[in-house]
Amino acid sequence: MAASPQIASMLGRRGRLGLDDLLAALVVDGYVLAEDAKRVRMGARAGRSTVELHPLVLIANAKLDNQREPGRPLRLEALTEWLAAQAGLAYLKIDPMKINVGAVTQVVSHAYAQRHRILPVAASPGEVTFATSEPFDDAWATDLSHMLRRDVKRVVASPLDINRYLQEFYGVQRSIQLAQDAKGQGGYDSAALLNFEQLVELGKAGEVGADDRHVVHIVDWLLQYAFEQRASDIHLEPRREAGLMRFRIDGVMHKVFELPPPVMTAVTARIKILSRMDVAEKRRPQDGRIKTRSAAGREVELRISTMPTAFGEKVVMRIFDPDIVAKDFAQLGFSAEENMLWRAMVEQPHGIVLVTGPTGSGKTTTLYSTLKHLATPAINVCTVEDPIEMVSPEFNQMQVQSAIDLDFAAGVRTLLRQDPDIIMVGEIRDLETAQMAVQASLTGHLVLSTLHTNDAPSAVTRLLDLGVPHYLIQSTLTGVVAQRLVRTLCPHCKQETEQDPHAWAALTHGWALPVPAKVCRPVGCLECRHTGFLGRTGIYEMLRLTPRLRGLIAASLDLGSFGDAALAGGMRPLRISAAEQVARGLTTVQEVLTVLPAIDAADNL
Repeated sequence: MAASPQIASMLGRRGRLGLDDLLAALVVDGYVLAEDAKRVRMGARAGRSTVELHPLVLIANAKLDNQREPGRPLRLEALTEWLAAQAGLAYLKIDPMKINVGAVTQVVSHAYAQRHRILPVAASPGEVTFATSEPFDDAWATDLSHMLRRDVKRVVASPLDINRYLQEFYGVQRSIQLAQDAKGQGGYDSAALLNFEQLVELGKAGEVGADDRHVVHIVDWLLQYAFEQRASDIHLEPRREAGLMRFRIDGVMHKVFELPPPVMTAVTARIKILSRMDVAEKRRPQDGRIKTRSAAGREVELRISTMPTAFGEKVVMRIFDPDIVAKDFAQLGFSAEENMLWRAMVEQPHGIVLVTGPTGSGKTTTLYSTLKHLATPAINVCTVEDPIEMVSPEFNQMQVQSAIDLDFAAGVRTLLRQDPDIIMVGEIRDLETAQMAVQASLTGHLVLSTLHTNDAPSAVTRLLDLGVPHYLIQSTLTGVVAQRLVRTLCPHCKQETEQDPHAWAALTHGWALPVPAKVCRPVGCLECRHTGFLGRTGIYEMLRLTPRLRGLIAASLDLGSFGDAALAGGMRPLRISAAEQVARGLTTVQEVLTVLPAIDAADNL
């Protein structure tokens, strides 16, 4: 159909098409009767739908007779073809199968396309084609041509198709991108394990623009500084005025830096990207991990946790340096006697060995160091953890996934089918896990795990409280170690001094240990940031179950009597291990008393 200059002029007066102008043009061109046009006009005003629907759609919905083709209704496609001819533009029936959605959605944003009611349908280095249902509104085309530095070609398409494919094209592309991000962040079960060992090269991970370079630098500096300062945790804490950066060093928090809130937000986003979290999700806690290298070239793992707070997301990064997490037994703080006793327990072919203590007492370090010692090419070591603290090539490690009902008990059940020699269970939390640990021990496996109790004898009552039968504890439990971490004095500045007898008596609490002639006190220097302490060591309470102690385990166990028997059998309480560290000049009485159980708990022994 030929274009009429008169009709084109009539339609293009206001840029955007109006219902009255369209109906008038269709009457002039002989497609619609004047009476039908009036009826459509009145109906549209009564329905007040002119804002929601394109005028071509309103006319098509009226199902008017096509006066040029009697007997056939005036359909939307015919109306669109007519409009394209009046505007002197090509008509396009959109076929989504022939459109490169990934390419065209990169040309302009969804918001821009929606604002101008245009849909990119083709893109080449020199030209971009847009479909529009407003052919006389072309102001955007000139501006866009300058912005894109490409020619802009316009075609006319059905307004319903444009609206539909605007949502579908951009929606699908966004879903593809999110799926890709989720894979990269461990969002899918398969990718979560495949990408577990992804190594992030600081300053090189991901595409960053010029505006992001400063944020990358801040994050790189933060991580390297934390490695240098031997931090075990990095805390990023948003506040109203300024965000705080704090390190936990030797168990004590130290303020490191303050950041303006916008910079803190950007740093948090960068860390979430590196740890493959959902950057857009700020309302829910998230977990992730980063594997990178320190300045010395050592691979370091960081476990990331985010938490929504009043002023933004708080981020805690726990650092697992292999040189710190996996130590030999002497570095753990074992005395020669404790070393022999621990080896005797963990080098058994089967049985259960438990490590107890509060959070942050070094249980993970003890277990990983022990597994490193035990894992030889002739041994199959399997672990089930929540979460995996540090990925190690010597072990087969499985992470608890509560969302798919993979808990500790199910994990141990699976490991038993994997022909293991040694099983490490992250924590015994419930009866089912305890039962599976007992079952694994009874079938000839060595099981290592942790419990939360104050001292070693209490681990037996804890198992009884969970519901494990006393006769199974008798036959499977090999030994229990309770432990704490204490700060060690800085070797660069500590000074010898005399020990206060009253403080020594408070520490030893009735044990006939002679007061050491000389002990050391903290001073403070640049090496220890004037704290007087540098590093930490362990103090231990080792309980090996002898035949006599096994005979005392009963359904109604008297913890006091059991503890007395353990002491009589050679168990040395935490206080005595700590006192020996003080006597060797490694720490102080005051430091030790901050981590020991209360006196009355010791009295119960």
